[in-house]
Amino acid sequence: MKYFLKNISIGKWKIPFPVILWFSLATIAVLLEMSRGLESFNNFILYKHVFIHLKEQHNLYVGEPFNLFDNHYGPFFSLIIAPFSFFGDYVGCFLWCIVNAWVLFYAIQQLPISDQHKMMVLLISALEMMTATHSVQFNTMLTGWIVLSYVLVEKELDFWAVLFIAAGFLVKLYGIVGLAFFFFSKHKVKFVLSFIFWMIVLICLPMIISSPSFVIQSYADWFYNLKEKDLHNTNALVSNFMQDISVMGMARRIFKIDKLSNFAVIIPAAIIYALPLLRIKQFKYLQFRLSYLSLALIGIVIFSSASESPTFVIAMVGVAIWFIIQNPENNKISTSLLVFAFILTCLSPTDLIPHYIKDHFIRPYSLKALPCFIIWLVIAKQLIINKKWQYPQVA
Repeated sequence: MKYFLKNISIGKWKIPFPVILWFSLATIAVLLEMSRGLESFNNFILYKHVFIHLKEQHNLYVGEPFNLFDNHYGPFFSLIIAPFSFFGDYVGCFLWCIVNAWVLFYAIQQLPISDQHKMMVLLISALEMMTATHSVQFNTMLTGWIVLSYVLVEKELDFWAVLFIAAGFLVKLYGIVGLAFFFFSKHKVKFVLSFIFWMIVLICLPMIISSPSFVIQSYADWFYNLKEKDLHNTNALVSNFMQDISVMGMARRIFKIDKLSNFAVIIPAAIIYALPLLRIKQFKYLQFRLSYLSLALIGIVIFSSASESPTFVIAMVGVAIWFIIQNPENNKISTSLLVFAFILTCLSPTDLIPHYIKDHFIRPYSLKALPCFIIWLVIAKQLIINKKWQYPQVA
């Protein structure tokens, strides 16, 4: 691992290899997609039309740019994509993907860990970031927003922390996981009031370029859109095994329980989420708080029926943060789990895994989620029973 953390000399600058790798992979991914033509990066075309439809007050969830209008983001997303829609499709798509990669890169650089460990997080997460970039999706930026919300709570900048929580929630529901950081806040009243403030502001902002009635109706349309999508996600034939890469998906597909309710898994998971928050005396340990950040990042993916391969950039950042704060005494176990996650989670979408294995085992049984689920259970166990958090790896 240390070999890959070395600085690379480029002229007068010495740049860490993980930084070069990070932006190189993002650039390669988006250039490859653009080289295949507009249909290959139709997600960006779709996103751009969210902004166009909002301005023209056309339904945000019904439309046909390239006959592929499949928007599942909230109306607020129109303002996020707006700056990129003013460029041509190719330039706009390129900038969109690079900015996504930069937001997550910046968020990781703000974590309260050593520079070396920041580079390790980048290195471990890079391949999943590339997978998300290939899909030209928002998941990379959303991961950055969640991490930033945690970082800003650590810095006692709660007003700005909840901006990213509210924004993430109003674009893609996953962002709401940041509310868990309320328990680590030293300014809980400010946290709550700021969240209410930002929710009102961000809900109303799209009305500036549209109309209040249309935006309100769009939020109602979004709700019904997500309900319909959830039904499609859990139907393997409809989703072609590309959705529901989750714990519920594994249970449904491995044990042939097609009608398994999401709540049968989510409710026990929610109880496990809550138990560490009862250990208030442990909140003073940075390692405890970072572990909970990891638990949140992984859990929001593996307990969502909407999870697909590009979503796992969120989970792998959680895995990476968990790995770098492990006690040296557990090095063999944590390293084995990391390697397992890298092979089955990160490499499974690539050509390095034979198509026969992907098509007959990994995808049909949602096995991409398996390593992350095991690591999530390990983190939960640590959070619930560990009494000693002074791990020397954390700066």
